[in-house]
Amino acid sequence: MLYYLNSLSDVVGGFNVFRYISFRTGGALLTSLLLFIIFGRGMINWMREKQGKGQPIRDDGPARHIVEKAGTPTMGGALILGAIAISTLLWARLDTGFVLMVLFTMLGFGAIGFWDDFLKVSKRNTKGASGKLRLLAGFAIALIAGIWANLMTPDPLQSQLLFPFSKDFMVDLGVLFFPFAIIVIVGAANSVNLTDGLDGLAIVPVMIAGLSFAIIAYCTGNFNAAEYLHLQYLPGTGEIAVFVGALTGAGLGFLWFNAPPAMVFMGDTGSLALGGALGAIAVATKHEIVLAIIGGLFVVETLSVIIQVASFKWTGKRVFRMAPIHHHFEQKGWHEPTIVIRFWIIAVILALIGLSTLKLR
Repeated sequence: MLYYLNSLSDVVGGFNVFRYISFRTGGALLTSLLLFIIFGRGMINWMREKQGKGQPIRDDGPARHIVEKAGTPTMGGALILGAIAISTLLWARLDTGFVLMVLFTMLGFGAIGFWDDFLKVSKRNTKGASGKLRLLAGFAIALIAGIWANLMTPDPLQSQLLFPFSKDFMVDLGVLFFPFAIIVIVGAANSVNLTDGLDGLAIVPVMIAGLSFAIIAYCTGNFNAAEYLHLQYLPGTGEIAVFVGALTGAGLGFLWFNAPPAMVFMGDTGSLALGGALGAIAVATKHEIVLAIIGGLFVVETLSVIIQVASFKWTGKRVFRMAPIHHHFEQKGWHEPTIVIRFWIIAVILALIGLSTLKLR
């Protein structure tokens, strides 16, 4: 909305800054951060009052969680999503459509997560909504997002799967693009959800991945940058950087309250929504494979669960002491801050590897 203030630049020269994505990305970041600072503590106190005993803690999880994390309110993701949505609508240029597609995906998965969190808190158990129902709703949202992205992508690239480290090598998926988009978006949503098991563990890697994709989105949406880096030019994707700015500001605000010991959990409301948003950004920018590199930490967390379940089902033995893998290291005696910070370091390394694909073509 503020983008259109640049039309006043003929009268007041300073208003021309509103046309620049970089300026509006910074504005979105500061706005969402300020919203969290102003309203965060009050909303958390209100959640604590309404939820009473807070988020139910799994009996089959690490024993110390039952003692240390009991009573912590959940659904903090609603604060994140609110700050992101307000900041994005305020600072982004909405006529390109890609930002609205990502915002729709985030809010859609946020609604799924909110319903799941609500059932957990109201019924005082850790089961929440039906897994099948969650998946079906996620598939529907991801399909709409995939169709939306497809319609906005230039015709030669609509159903193409692009490969990193190569400018011209691509595979035309045809109608298979839509199930592929569903797998990417739903997979990203659930991977972040699995990672969200320790204070601060998920939100920082989400911000790192988001900032990496802000660079990718800006480059693919800028003709000169795309040409220089030998990327496929995708008009309009640059505005996604503004959305990521809002996400980063909200993430920093949330981390202030989620740093160990957490005052609030994001819950499925936040983890499903943020993961879905990352998947939608990857589909919009045609960098789905790069998401698997940049978000490699989320991939490893998911694989640890798959391996654990498969091994126990087929052999009766567990590969890890507990899954997802961050709980394995807890069981080995690692302290929670040690696990979290080391996983953050891994996320930074993977992001740098993923970003290197922009130049190595």
